[in-house]
Amino acid sequence: MPCLCGLISFAARYFEGEDMIRAYLKDNILITDGAMGTYYAEITGKHDVPPETANLDDAKTIERIHHEYIEAGAKLIKTNTFSANSIGMDASRADIEKIISAGIAIANRVVLKKNVFVAASIGPIPDMVGKTDMDPAVIIDEYRFVVDVFLKKNVKIFIFETFSDIRYLKEITQYIKEKDNSIFILTQFATTPEGFTRKALSIDRIITMARSCDHIDAYGFNCGVGPTHIFNNLKGKILAEDLVAVAPNAGYPEIVRGRTVYINNPDYFAERMREIRGLGAKILGGCCGTTPAHIKKMAERTHSGKADSFSWPSVLPKPSVLADRKNRNAFSEKLKRDQFVLAVELDPPFNADPHTIMNNARICKESGVDIVTIADSPMGRARVDSMMLAAKIKREAGIDVIPHICCRDKNINALKSALLAGYIENIRNVLAVTGDPIAESDKSEIKSVFNLNSLKLIELVSSMNKDVFSEEPIHIGGALNLNGMKPEGEIQRMLKKADRGATFFLTQPIFDDQVINFLPQINSNDHVKILGGIMPLVSYRNAQFLNNEVAGIRIPESIINKFDPAMEKEEAEKLGIEIALEIAEKMKNAVHGFYFITPFNRVSMITKIINRLGM
Repeated sequence: MPCLCGLISFAARYFEGEDMIRAYLKDNILITDGAMGTYYAEITGKHDVPPETANLDDAKTIERIHHEYIEAGAKLIKTNTFSANSIGMDASRADIEKIISAGIAIANRVVLKKNVFVAASIGPIPDMVGKTDMDPAVIIDEYRFVVDVFLKKNVKIFIFETFSDIRYLKEITQYIKEKDNSIFILTQFATTPEGFTRKALSIDRIITMARSCDHIDAYGFNCGVGPTHIFNNLKGKILAEDLVAVAPNAGYPEIVRGRTVYINNPDYFAERMREIRGLGAKILGGCCGTTPAHIKKMAERTHSGKADSFSWPSVLPKPSVLADRKNRNAFSEKLKRDQFVLAVELDPPFNADPHTIMNNARICKESGVDIVTIADSPMGRARVDSMMLAAKIKREAGIDVIPHICCRDKNINALKSALLAGYIENIRNVLAVTGDPIAESDKSEIKSVFNLNSLKLIELVSSMNKDVFSEEPIHIGGALNLNGMKPEGEIQRMLKKADRGATFFLTQPIFDDQVINFLPQINSNDHVKILGGIMPLVSYRNAQFLNNEVAGIRIPESIINKFDPAMEKEEAEKLGIEIALEIAEKMKNAVHGFYFITPFNRVSMITKIINRLGM
């Protein structure tokens, strides 16, 4: 379950624990401070230095910032510790403990003899290093380490801020409450203007989860957007008994000579925050781009005193966008009924001529194929966009489609945009893949993105299924390569994908009897459906190339040697079909369908195999 903007601790002499802050919030609006990172950069010119390190080498500036926010009217300040963890800062735990301890000491000095809460701020800990997922147990252990440092310093309020999903938060908030049940925990999320986190959780889901978690005392939203979007997205959602915190950015920034600059808009910000208070928010502050001037104006507008009574008319449910066009996902339905399915992969063109692939898609439909799949620029070479081409095929050829969605070329925004566009075009099946890397020779001109990997992409689609696509969820597929030395490890990765929402898997082309004999070990798992990959070989040269130059494909010498380098095209094709038929017969009882990869647009080879199989 997500958490707000950090840990809030009170100066022990004045405020002790949950009862005190609840008593304060019962009769008062709690004004918190504004941004630390962007304001520190603004007044020091240090834009490329983590502000947390200033706790040790520039404590006077951090102390000054805290003083300015209190003078502006803040009744709660957060420790300068948002990114203080050994993973995100790539530092030793000993150094991180020094940074956190110094941050707490600075804040406590500033509030001495003042009736001001001290909030210990905890931000999300990165769960990827480079492109690799970190072990969740390592992340949880790091959260516990950070929490324990604050607990040792008698911090009594925790704010976890700027989170995008609920991962880790239920466990770490429970850990805190088990240590000291009097601690007050606030959880905050960063959202987009549309009301979703970067991991596609909607505001409605966030609120539901926060209310249902016994370890969360207050929930809220910070960062991501300015006050107007938060106001629009929160209308009608706050209940009278909710403790809600709102700390927006000052607005949208612009880049000036490489620096992120926010609009200086204290009056506008304060007026919007007054409106947000009217929705029922009890804790008001600021995030990126806000300054003591913003907090001063906000405190004046909201009087930082007794909350106005508030009410908001209940929001009528929006009519369903899909109410008039429910789609039948025949492919998904067949798999659920354990009926055998046929999928065929077609190559998108390198140019703007779709004639061949459209014709091949129509042939597939006439041959009884259930669905065609469209690769997403395989081998890092640009082809026609898989989602757009899949939409055209579905519309004009009348056959279901599975566009491959790879992470190499798109960040999260672009991936979400593609999924939304495909959904509008009635695409209800996708294959989530990490994507082949860019060739070394192209890396000087072409940059990989890899904002996500396949596991994270599956999580993204699953999350969108719960919110955006809830009426007709997208059926998620994953890739499975059993041709490596340790297929058991690939099975474990497959199960991780299944846990995140994938329900069917397409294997790499299978040629080896050892792999075929391994397949029944998967088939007993009721949670996944396996489509065995079959790629007809077309020549000796083709077999040698695939075996030696394409990662993930392994062809036994016994199969390669069936081809004669001098074979005519027709004879080689005929042999390729016979080999594919033999493989299909061997594996058909161990899979839920076949996934045919069409070689060189020769869809006639696939149709001959299907006809010979009697399917």
